[in-house]
Amino acid sequence: MGFPVGEGAPGPVAVVLGTRPEAIKLAEIVRRLGAAGLLVHTGQHYDAAMWSDVTAQLGFGTEPIGLGVGGSSRGQQLGAAVAALDATFARHRPSAVIVQGDTTAALAGALAGNAADLPVVHVEAGLRSFDRRMPEEHNRVVIDHLADLCCAPTATAVGHLRAEGIADERILLTGNTVVESVLHLLPSESVQDAVVAGLGLPAQYVLLTVHRPENADNPAVLRQVLSEMAAIADDGLPVVFPAHPRTLDRLRGNGLGDLLDKFTVIAPQPPAEFLALQNRARLVVSDSGGVQEEVSVLKKRLVVVRRSTERPEVMGTFASLVPGGLRLAAAVRSALAEDPAALRDVPSPYGDGSASRVVVEAVVKLVAPF
Repeated sequence: MGFPVGEGAPGPVAVVLGTRPEAIKLAEIVRRLGAAGLLVHTGQHYDAAMWSDVTAQLGFGTEPIGLGVGGSSRGQQLGAAVAALDATFARHRPSAVIVQGDTTAALAGALAGNAADLPVVHVEAGLRSFDRRMPEEHNRVVIDHLADLCCAPTATAVGHLRAEGIADERILLTGNTVVESVLHLLPSESVQDAVVAGLGLPAQYVLLTVHRPENADNPAVLRQVLSEMAAIADDGLPVVFPAHPRTLDRLRGNGLGDLLDKFTVIAPQPPAEFLALQNRARLVVSDSGGVQEEVSVLKKRLVVVRRSTERPEVMGTFASLVPGGLRLAAAVRSALAEDPAALRDVPSPYGDGSASRVVVEAVVKLVAPF
């Protein structure tokens, strides 16, 4: 079922994003909407190093409308994004608004869509960490209660929505669009070889990413995480660290730059190349939510460096949780002792790769019920 276009068709569907993970997870939805999609980038996170080749790799076909929203605080950024989106929606008159996940951009899109009396569709609805220290937890709860359609990736997420009193007619179990994104972006084996060789990496390595405020913004925690991972490098297994610009700023600003000496530090990679690095890694260590999902498609083992997670479906199979970096080296050594082949036949909890199609079909029915 395609989205109707042409004379008499409903207005475009606005797809709002502000971060790279949102772009990756919304890419197949954008491709399926085609000419009926109106892609809007709030500018929440924009760094040339993090967005290099992103739109080309994702096959958007068009550059998003850029709002360039800034702000020195979360509240200022949210307010500016809502105002800019309100003006954009008034100018382009969309028939619905799609947001993904739990970012400030997603909350702004939901608020602006609701204020404009537009149907709001929340992709990846129902995730809960039950950790109110996470700004994202507040965002995702508010978005779900504003949304006209909550596209839940798993039965666990559906249960969370129902427990909060969201009516069944507003809930749709879709699977997670991350499956399609990984399958679309993952390079061939030969290209993966070329990526690893081109970066001068060894055949065996641990891949590390750290960017969340609970780790990057606390100098003591950041020191603990990197010191624990330096112990892994001292064991003789190289640690490859695609350093997020924000994390580098915090390291240097807090006089912790010397901690990088133990790692193979590389620039942030475009989405396809990063998936190649994940797929070839002996083990992944990360605080990323998206990586928790991606490893379930790649069948890789992950150690999650966070206080809490909104993705319990991968815990105990593909992932384990280590809060604040404490005992991180021990957890990594334990994971390395496991047989990586044991994950090959473990199904991803996020579905079969049809989530984007299901979401778009539901949006068609929502805005053009004929």
